[in-house]
Amino acid sequence: MKEEFKLFLTRLLPFVLILAGIPLISYLIWFWTPTRNLEILVVDKTVRDQTYQEHQGIFWILEHGKFKKSEDRFYDSSQDYLGFFPDRSAQNYGQIKDLTGKSRSDIDSLVRKKELIFIADTYGVFENDFNKPPVENPSTKIYGGMDLSEIRLIQSAKEQGKTVIAEYNSMASPTPKPIRTEFENLMGIKWTGWIGRYFDELDTVQNGDIPLWMRKEYKAQHGTWDLAGPGLIFVKESGEIEAFLMKRDFQNQTPLIRTQKVNKHGFKLPQVIPYPDWFDVVMIERDYQVVSYYDINPTASGLQRLRTMGLPRFFPAVVYRQIGEGRQYYFAGDFSDIKKDLGSPKFSGLPFLWRSLYVAADFTDRQSFFWNYYQPLLEQILQQEHQSKKKD
Repeated sequence: MKEEFKLFLTRLLPFVLILAGIPLISYLIWFWTPTRNLEILVVDKTVRDQTYQEHQGIFWILEHGKFKKSEDRFYDSSQDYLGFFPDRSAQNYGQIKDLTGKSRSDIDSLVRKKELIFIADTYGVFENDFNKPPVENPSTKIYGGMDLSEIRLIQSAKEQGKTVIAEYNSMASPTPKPIRTEFENLMGIKWTGWIGRYFDELDTVQNGDIPLWMRKEYKAQHGTWDLAGPGLIFVKESGEIEAFLMKRDFQNQTPLIRTQKVNKHGFKLPQVIPYPDWFDVVMIERDYQVVSYYDINPTASGLQRLRTMGLPRFFPAVVYRQIGEGRQYYFAGDFSDIKKDLGSPKFSGLPFLWRSLYVAADFTDRQSFFWNYYQPLLEQILQQEHQSKKKD
């Protein structure tokens, strides 16, 4: 019996060594990879809890890429940003740390020390966000919306040739219209007033994730919510709401983000990937380059409806333009929103592994989009910024 057990252990040992050895080798490769200094300022006003879902993906990519702050430490998602810091025991559910009250010279001095400004989310936090569970209904705003200090931040970055990345909902409600206009002028982007989101099932009996406010607004304008099957809901700032149904109004199963395989921008991204979350429809100035765009593949009637709404056939998804020595990027989607834990970033080759496991065409799992599109996109932008820094 002992001999048989020894034989079993002998045969099992190679598998144990492989299972233990691969992660160890992966970690050691990551550990011995040289670190890179890159000064980044992240603004996130939509922090409801310690998951930091609107910027945790950004910080994961930074640490995996070995990007450090100048004080020789990795970025910490719980402290290295400006915005709202949740604390249920505190008054107003948390603390605010931002640029409010800072002078122009203070902001200029701050920008001078940075290579990249990332406006991740300015929507903010509301009282209902701290209910258990959170409630979707509109409620009193605690904090949120872009303000004049962020405008000065972007303006200073533009004047100093620093790169700015702004993402979906940087300029929408509750940002005041005068501030939005300033943002649009600085970024060379014009919001159409429309946002959209895909739902794999519009029947509210089968899908409880459709917000109550959306159903109420639709019923008020169209009489009844008689919708079923996959569809797109478009909502305008003025309150208008329209439903596009698959097959009747559009033919893709989900909105698709398309990127040319061979492109002059040099980004290596999947040619087609589904995107089933919130996006905004923007118009861009001519000096912008389109990295990726949305395609819903509208039917003839759907295309006519888009035109009636003042919307184009294709929508920009990721765009950029050169401003002096820096760039301005706009991501027209809620790309950085990651609800699940991404695990440890301290393993080399981990994104490649997850890309092989998460099929790009799977829109049901948000992590598939992160690993197949968002992570490689942001990683390449960070690498470009680091290379530009080395040339200076």
